Amino acid sequence: MAAPMLQGLAEVLGASEPALRLIISILIGYPLALIFRYCLFQKDPFVIHLFHIVTGLCMAYFNFGVQLYHSLLCVVIQFLSLRLMGRTITAVCSSFIFQMAYLLLGYCYTATEHYDIKWTMPHCVLTLKLIGLAFDYYDGGKDPEQLSAEQRQSILPQVPSFVEVCGFSYFYGGFLVGPQFTMRSYQRLVAGELTDCPGQTPNSILPAVKRVCLGLLCLSIYTLGSPFFPDSYFLSDDFEAQAFWYRCFYILVWGKVTLYKYVSCWVITEGVCILSGLGYNGRDSRGVVQWDACANMKVWQFETTPLFTGTIASFNINTNAWVARHVFKRLKFLGNKMASQSAALFFLAIWHGLHSGYLLCFLMEFIIVTAERQAMSLVRDSPVLTQISQSPVLWLPLYLLQQLIHWLFMGYPLIPFCLFTWDKWFKVYSSVYFCGHVFFFTAMLIMPYLRRALVPRKKEKEKKEE
Repeated sequence: MAAPMLQGLAEVLGASEPALRLIISILIGYPLALIFRYCLFQKDPFVIHLFHIVTGLCMAYFNFGVQLYHSLLCVVIQFLSLRLMGRTITAVCSSFIFQMAYLLLGYCYTATEHYDIKWTMPHCVLTLKLIGLAFDYYDGGKDPEQLSAEQRQSILPQVPSFVEVCGFSYFYGGFLVGPQFTMRSYQRLVAGELTDCPGQTPNSILPAVKRVCLGLLCLSIYTLGSPFFPDSYFLSDDFEAQAFWYRCFYILVWGKVTLYKYVSCWVITEGVCILSGLGYNGRDSRGVVQWDACANMKVWQFETTPLFTGTIASFNINTNAWVARHVFKRLKFLGNKMASQSAALFFLAIWHGLHSGYLLCFLMEFIIVTAERQAMSLVRDSPVLTQISQSPVLWLPLYLLQQLIHWLFMGYPLIPFCLFTWDKWFKVYSSVYFCGHVFFFTAMLIMPYLRRALVPRKKEKEKKEE
C-alpha cells in the first residue's frame, strides 16, 4: 500500500521514489529528536541506545529493505575487532582494510552508469565512522602528550559496548547522509552532557528550525532548477549544437544547481543533530552558544566566497575534517605535504566510488587549488598586484570576475563526478575544448615568469630563505 502511494507522490513531485524515501527519512529525524529531548534525555543509556538502534534500522529497512544486513554485518565485525584485537595497530589496519574493501566490493557489485540511491550510499558514511572508531580506540592507549588537542577530544579510554557501537552507527541524525561525528561525542549526547543548560534539555529548537528552513529552501531551488539543467543534456546533440559561450554558461548554472542537492540534505540533517543536542559546540569567546559541531556546510561562505579553497572549506566539512585527521595528518611520516595531500584526495576519490569520473574530479580539484594558491601568493608578494587588488574602485569588478571564473570552474570538475564514465565526461570536455585544463595548466606554466616580472628580487629572496 505504501509503495504505490510513494511512487505516485514521487511522480507528482518529479522525483524518484528512492529520493523521496530518503528525504522523508531525513525529515523524520526531527520528531525522533523531539522524542529523545522530551522522553529520553538523561534517562537510562541502554534505553537511549536501543531507541537509536531501532529507529536507525527502521530507516535502513524503509530505504533499502533487507540489504540493511550489509551495515549490520560491518558493525558486528568492527565491534569484534575492537574486543578481540584490542588497542593494536593490527586492529586499526585490519579495520581500515576490511571496511574499505567491503565498501569497494559493494560499489563493484551495484555500480551502474547513473547515480542510484542504494545501500552503498549510507554505507560510505558508516565506513568512515567505523574506521574512525578504530583509530580513536587505538589513540586512547597512547600517552596524551603524544596526541594533538583534536585527538585528545575524541579518544576512547575503554572499548565501547555492543549497544553503544550500534547506537553510534544507526543514530538517526547521521546514518543516511552524515555528518561524521566521534563515538566520544555520541557518548556525551547519551549522557546528557551536550547542552547549554546543564541538567536540562538544550535550547536548540530555534537554531534547528533555522537550519531546516534553510535546507528546505536549498531543496526547493534544486527541485525547481534541476529539470531545466539535467545531466543528460550534456550528452545530447542539442548541447553540442550550442555556441561555446552557452555550453560554458550551462556548466556554470548546472554546477550551482546540482550542488544544492547535497547542500539541502546536509543542512536539513544538521538541524536534526542540533535539535537532539549533538550539534552543541560550547561557547565562543563572547559567550555565545555554538551549534555547529555537526555543520557539514557553511552556507554563507559557500555562496559568497570567490575562492575555490573557500568553497572546499565550506562544503562537506565533517568528511573533509575526518580525512584530514585520519588520513592526511597520519601520513606525516612521509615527510612530504604534497604526497600526503595527494593520498588524501585519492582516498576521497575511491571512497566516493570506482568510476573514473571520481578520480578525475579530485585530480582537477588538486590542480585548481594548487594554481589558485600560486596565484594568491603572487598577488600577496607583488606590490603592484596587491595595490590593484586592494583598490576600492576595482574591488567590485574584480570580485565579479573572480566569481565568474570560480563558478564556471566549480562546475567543470563536477562533470566527471556526475557523469561517472570516461566516454561521457570526455565527450563533454571535448565539446568545451578542455577549457578548464587549458586554463589552469597555462596559469601554472606562466606563474613563475609572472613572479619574476612582478615580485621584487629582494622579497623573492626573503621568501626562499623562509
